[in-house]
Amino acid sequence: MRLINRHPARTTALFLGLLPFLLIVLLYGAASQERLANNPNDKLLPGLEQMTSAVNRMAFEEDRRSGEYLMWQDTAASLQRLGIGVGVAASLALVVGLLNGILPVVRAGMAPLVSALSMIPPLAILPILFIVFGLGELSKVMLIVIGTAPIMMRDVAQRVRELPQEQLIKIQTLGANSWQVVTRMALPQVLPRLIDAVRLSLGPAWLFLIAAEAIASEQGLGYRIFLVRRYLAMDVIIPYVLWITLLAIVIDQLLRLANRRLFPWYNAGGH
Repeated sequence: MRLINRHPARTTALFLGLLPFLLIVLLYGAASQERLANNPNDKLLPGLEQMTSAVNRMAFEEDRRSGEYLMWQDTAASLQRLGIGVGVAASLALVVGLLNGILPVVRAGMAPLVSALSMIPPLAILPILFIVFGLGELSKVMLIVIGTAPIMMRDVAQRVRELPQEQLIKIQTLGANSWQVVTRMALPQVLPRLIDAVRLSLGPAWLFLIAAEAIASEQGLGYRIFLVRRYLAMDVIIPYVLWITLLAIVIDQLLRLANRRLFPWYNAGGH
């Protein structure tokens, strides 16, 4: 049997999926142990005990200055910014993407602008956002919106344009007006694609969020990472990075589950 036709069993696939992570953990553990053996005060590759102690201090002990549990405070602040930013971006993407995809007049006027906006490096305009919107929450949310919305707009519009032409002809033959074409034919079919677009935008959204928090913020996961880096506190930085990764995975899987539950017909083909 050719290799391209061999499919691993469920348990084998699970093992193969976990294997790279196990190798990374083993390599890190060996390197950390070697460095700590040579210098017990080494900060570059902290051991499990050091990171556990740091997590306990950040997550389960009140901060002496603020009286807050810093890790949970940072998490709540970052998730709020991320949720608002991605939510606004997805809403704009749905409206603009639908109109660009279904109405030629709108597409002629809006598509070039959306394409141009999608090419702007969002981090390059971060100073402009701080100047225009200040150093508060709005500038951080706007960075996420500007960084993710244009790409999602183009994706939704492309999905609308890929809908079978026969559907458009049939629904108009049955007497549907433009509004009904958008709401009854296009909208139900692009909603699952929008969720996929949001999932793909989560990585850039986290990047923009952390960058904004690192420059101007008083709380947040990105803020804390860049605050403690001056002390070379890798025992805090590494757990925070792992925590951000875990949050991103959980959000992605929740969106995936929602997509499968709400639109089983869309996922029947293996999306």
